[in-house]
Amino acid sequence: MNCVTLEAVSKSYGEKVLLDKIDLRINQGDKIALIAQNGSGKTTLMRILCGQIAPEGEHAKILLAPNVRIGYLDQEPEFISGDTIRDAIMSIDLPQIKAWGAHHLAILSGDTSALEKAAVSMDDHHAWDIESIIMQMLHQLHLPDIEQPIMQLSGGQKKRLAMAMVLLARPDVLVLDEPTNHLDMAMVEWLESYFQHPDRTFLTVTHDRYFLDRVCNQIIELDRGKLRSYQGNYSDYLEKKALLTENMVSSQEKAKQLMKKELDWIRRMPKARTTKNKARVDNFEHVKAAAARVLYQDTVKMQIDMHRLGSKILECHNLGFYYKEDKWLIKNFDFKFPNRDRVGIIGPNGAGKSTFISLLISALKPTQGKIVHGETLRIGHMQQDGLYVPADKRLIDIVRDIADYIPLKGGGKLTAEQLLERFLFPRPQQQVYYSQISGGERRRLYLLTILMANPNMLILDEPTNDLDIITLNVLEDFLMEYPGVLILASHDRYMLDKLADHIFVFEGDGVIKDFPGGYTAYSIWKESQEEEEVAEVEIKPKKQAEPSVIDRNEVRKALRRAEKSMEQLEEKKSKLEENFLLPEPSLQDLQKWDKDLKETITKLQEAETLWLELSEQMEEFS
Repeated sequence: MNCVTLEAVSKSYGEKVLLDKIDLRINQGDKIALIAQNGSGKTTLMRILCGQIAPEGEHAKILLAPNVRIGYLDQEPEFISGDTIRDAIMSIDLPQIKAWGAHHLAILSGDTSALEKAAVSMDDHHAWDIESIIMQMLHQLHLPDIEQPIMQLSGGQKKRLAMAMVLLARPDVLVLDEPTNHLDMAMVEWLESYFQHPDRTFLTVTHDRYFLDRVCNQIIELDRGKLRSYQGNYSDYLEKKALLTENMVSSQEKAKQLMKKELDWIRRMPKARTTKNKARVDNFEHVKAAAARVLYQDTVKMQIDMHRLGSKILECHNLGFYYKEDKWLIKNFDFKFPNRDRVGIIGPNGAGKSTFISLLISALKPTQGKIVHGETLRIGHMQQDGLYVPADKRLIDIVRDIADYIPLKGGGKLTAEQLLERFLFPRPQQQVYYSQISGGERRRLYLLTILMANPNMLILDEPTNDLDIITLNVLEDFLMEYPGVLILASHDRYMLDKLADHIFVFEGDGVIKDFPGGYTAYSIWKESQEEEEVAEVEIKPKKQAEPSVIDRNEVRKALRRAEKSMEQLEEKKSKLEENFLLPEPSLQDLQKWDKDLKETITKLQEAETLWLELSEQMEEFS
């Protein structure tokens, strides 16, 4: 079924054309990724799709199938000042959640008439289980207590709350701007599993290439205002893109020869042009434009010279840190960084990764042990928060404040203007104010300012946030050749696999495990360890080829008990729901019934899970 169609949609800002009469169809089950360079119009396209921005063009159309709802995850979500997490969730436009919210408010008010009405609405919309679903979603996305004020949440927690709200609203089509930002690896893998469901339909912008490969079934590339579609996942896209590039190179050679031939002719041509000659001139202009499109390649060359490293680089001796004595973030850690070391840093949020980096750059002092910096060490640190500069400062002035030029390998140098061009900021854009560039362009500019200092140790804290895949690939190519020490704290599993020789795993309680290999190798090892632990605690008859009759009978009895328990809990749940319809109940009764109902629903879910497990065991016996 077709859900959304865009026809002949255009959009420009000043002289810059972002979308040029594009067409797009989203069908049910489509899992589409949108790939483009930052500033090309990805967010603009998504906002047009969601109705937040009006398209341009005389024949532009946005067609939605009847009753199709679109849910949009903004890259920088906004919330109402003073709201709690509960308030935000209660604002979701879904009948079950509206009924749940009204029921909660009726209980708080003690208004029996409002409560009776709310209870009827809960019945009508089958909403008695919705709180359990909400709490599971909040737990899955590592969000705090539902009564927590939103103003107390971090930027990452706000993004995760926005994600929870979008998913709980159950839209028919999801439009997601960087959904994996601020999620740890376990959350990203859960999200992959969620979106792999055949009925999920979405269009997303994400730099997480494993997500693109494992979940998406269509890649759309936005380039100079035009869309090109590639069926398949990210691997399929790379193969087809490589083949297309080969064909373009062949066309480029032909275009060069034709251009040369046409150029020779046009130079010899008399000044007075006949109609016949005018056709040849037009043909020449067409060939020149086509060749320019083929020849145009966005590249970022980063051959910046690096200060020499001595034999002593950076050493951690019995390093430890805590904010409270009973909660160590780092404990008894020893490590000496060798030259050209490539280390990734992973672990759940709050495990101490950012604290560790702050210790390395001397922004914090260790609680125990010490850190020794070599005399020749020069650290370049890319923080999560980004670059702090005045919003009304021009890009060229930001770079010139650091240096007018920088040295290159081989004795050359780059001026500030040339360096910005290498980082995909053309001369006209260099005069733009910092406030006018996109989030990804700001990250690219931030990286440029760090590399200008010629560091011999790079510490990158979540460098992939807001960077487009084109820039990411170029950055990775540079880092693979970078002759200094690289420390990479990232949730980007693809980048860790590509760059890290070993990984510091923050396991909690101050423990840091040094694992040889990238993220995937660690993930496989961890999974095998967990399987071994499960195998050790499982109680299974070792010497019997077949389960005994006693085993079968025990499972059968347990299955009957589970069925009986489910029946009793279902009956109790129904009676509790009926209580809310009684005339003029007291506030104490209402609060008690609400608490009992939640506990009963939780127990019922546990009983259903047990019944499924026992049923599977019975099938194994048969």
